[in-house]
Amino acid sequence: MDAEQSLEAVRRKIDAIDDSIHDLIMQRTELVEKVKDLKRGMPIKIRPSREAEIVYRLLRRHKGRFPRRELTEIWRHLIMATLCFEGPFSVAVFMPSTEGAYWDLARDHFGIFTPMARFLSARAAIEAIAAGNATVGVLPMPRQDDPDPWWPSLMSDRPNIPRVIARLPFAGPSNGLGGELEALAVCPVAVTPTGRDRTYVALDIAPQLESKSFEQEMSALGLAPLFAAVWQGDQGPQSRLGLAEIDGFLSSDDLRLKAATDRIGAPGARAVIVGGYATPLAPEELETRPTGAATKSTLNNSETL
Repeated sequence: MDAEQSLEAVRRKIDAIDDSIHDLIMQRTELVEKVKDLKRGMPIKIRPSREAEIVYRLLRRHKGRFPRRELTEIWRHLIMATLCFEGPFSVAVFMPSTEGAYWDLARDHFGIFTPMARFLSARAAIEAIAAGNATVGVLPMPRQDDPDPWWPSLMSDRPNIPRVIARLPFAGPSNGLGGELEALAVCPVAVTPTGRDRTYVALDIAPQLESKSFEQEMSALGLAPLFAAVWQGDQGPQSRLGLAEIDGFLSSDDLRLKAATDRIGAPGARAVIVGGYATPLAPEELETRPTGAATKSTLNNSETL
């Protein structure tokens, strides 16, 4: 068999595999439609923890030279394509200038064909979600020096106030304008434990408590923050709020939250879980490895998930 005949034979095999992949995509879509029926009555269909678990599982079983980052993107597109026909889905993107860094992050994670709208402030994006004019928001990471942070809005008791559901990028930086930029996605749905989670807790704290003391007190309660911020609200010295990002999944009935309000809270203090996320993929998890190879990180993830 000459080279041209050999190439044609390989191409026929690739075409047959493509047909099989296409058949499986159509079968998967039929099953998703059944899930859609089972979710009837749920106004928002997105399930961020489930999406992360799918990718974690596939990467644990992946072998060969196909790039793991691109594999992740394939499944992200599959998930978003089927999610969009389950019901209305759109993204509110924080974009205070013409620079499209957050836009790129949103598009990479939620799909290039998903409807998106620009909002000049994070609070405006949150209001759009609460009003039902957008499903998900992409907002800047909280900062310690932010004079007007958006995260206190998530402590509201109003219906449909969103919660943090994801940290972007999930599969490492893309070639977008943002470079190393990160963001949080928010939506009025609850996250569930995946085995590799982080939780955001916001609480009313004593007026005299400074940021460093807030971190120390939370650590003493077994809630050592990976990030912490303290903000003085505009309702006088009593409206002092603290935000802590905690490693692990916390539920609202965690006794440490009650202990935190008792120990460092202002009178009538609340501790509110304002969301959380399944941790993004580490660089070593996205490395292309020969068949059978595995990094220590991947093995550890297999043990915990």
